[in-house]
Amino acid sequence: RSHIDPQSKHLKLVDLRMSDAGIYTCAYDSHTVTISLHVLNLIVPFDGHFLPNEVPELTLMQNSTHPLPDLTIKLFDSNNNTVRPQFLPNKTPQKYTLKLKRLETTDSGTWRCHIRADSPPINHNISFDVKVLGFQNAELERKYATVGSTVTLSWHLNFHQIKWNKGFTVQLNWAHHESAAAHNLLDFYVTAQGHRHEMKKTSSLQLEISESKPKSTVEVKMPKVYFNYSGQYLCWLMYRGKHTESKTELVVMKVSANPVGPLLRGTKTTLTCQVSSPLPANAHLRWELVNGTQRDIKQSKQNEARVEVNVSAAGLWNCHLIEDNYRKISLNYPVEEAPAWISYVVIGASVGGSVLVLGLACLCIISGVRWQQRRRRARRMAQARQYLLENKTCQCHQ
Repeated sequence: RSHIDPQSKHLKLVDLRMSDAGIYTCAYDSHTVTISLHVLNLIVPFDGHFLPNEVPELTLMQNSTHPLPDLTIKLFDSNNNTVRPQFLPNKTPQKYTLKLKRLETTDSGTWRCHIRADSPPINHNISFDVKVLGFQNAELERKYATVGSTVTLSWHLNFHQIKWNKGFTVQLNWAHHESAAAHNLLDFYVTAQGHRHEMKKTSSLQLEISESKPKSTVEVKMPKVYFNYSGQYLCWLMYRGKHTESKTELVVMKVSANPVGPLLRGTKTTLTCQVSSPLPANAHLRWELVNGTQRDIKQSKQNEARVEVNVSAAGLWNCHLIEDNYRKISLNYPVEEAPAWISYVVIGASVGGSVLVLGLACLCIISGVRWQQRRRRARRMAQARQYLLENKTCQCHQ
């Protein structure tokens, strides 16, 4: 692992090891030059490959034939900001253990460890790479969709930007709400070269996996959204038995009427607009009549997931989901008035039905009265017969 440059007579050591520390002497004729080699070694776990929220521990080792000095160590992140590590209590002259802060994806880059000592004088920098694999959209994202529409959910990974050279697994899960059990939808493996290999697909939902997107994007498409498709979609990124996740909440809107069908003259219908989960404080539902007035607006209360409006005339009603004064999604419901002849038929049927019911009621009353009269007559005859039997006498004629 060493050779001497024939021109400069320099001794070159390659693949330096801790055991190479010591005294090196160069003798030429009667002249000798002695050099003490002090070896430092910074050990970065997992070759600097981490997931967000990991707290790595760095180890700095030193070796020399002379008494080992106390080292002053400073760390600088990829933005050249000072990082104050926690020195663990197992510090010895040969070994320093530095516990870093909780990592984020923005910490990816080249870090620097600056080492100083007075005797022997040391002023040395050791550079090392930190790669934090994660999602570019790690914060909770809320996506709105209407029943019957098409929706696309996307998650963007950063492994191309940080030149990640390790394989990892991606898993897509779905839960109806935050406290519900999660169901696995899709698993695939990403190689060190960025190629995706689907491992498992166990989705009961109608999902289409987009292959045309960049390899660093996980995208699923729902051609037709149903109300029960709502919930939380969790994209897990797994490496070394640990995982990080990005969550997208799908909120689905639907509208309905009770009763359903054309509006009869003189009647009302109730229109209901609802979403699959309670809305945040900055969002609400609102019914509006197209070309209507301010009085034709009905708005949901805070955190309510539904709003109702009573309608007595034909018209086109729109339900809007508004967040921070911006319309996110809308659904319309046309209320149609039934033709006049249907109203007359319904009225005639109602009147005829009423007359029929009244006639049946009268017949029942008359029949009941006659039945009561027959019962009373039969009771009087039975009483008279009993009376005659109790008071009869025998008369004999001479």
